[in-house]
Amino acid sequence: MATTQLSAQASSSTPAQAPAKGSKKKLIIVAALLVAMAGGAYWFLLRPVPEKEPVPGEVMTLEPIQVNLAEGRYLKVGVALQLTDAVAEEPDGGKALDSLIALFSGRDLEELADKESRAKLKKELQKELIEEYEGEVMAVYFTNFVTQ
Repeated sequence: MATTQLSAQASSSTPAQAPAKGSKKKLIIVAALLVAMAGGAYWFLLRPVPEKEPVPGEVMTLEPIQVNLAEGRYLKVGVALQLTDAVAEEPDGGKALDSLIALFSGRDLEELADKESRAKLKKELQKELIEEYEGEVMAVYFTNFVTQ
């Protein structure tokens, strides 16, 4: 009788381990499917859609203005805005002039005379105007730049 109990215990422990191995395989397969489904959902629903490049439209030229610099100096600056082709009517130039005044007021003459520094300021102005005009402006050009 002792041998039957041992063989019964041995046979009962083997089936208990078999479902555990099968359960692990099923769990791994389910996890892999979930990861694949999550990747697919991201790809089709959440991935960033590349924005198409704006197409140049008309160029809007603003009248030059004078800006007070440091040490009683002045800057006479004019800009033109490269609009995108999606612009239906010419936007108000007031926002551009306000940004221009805020960016250049109080600057040193030496800073504006430096080509690299001026290019950096132009790039900063362009970035600000692209945001301010919500994509209607794609570039900024200086049409007049005179210091005194």
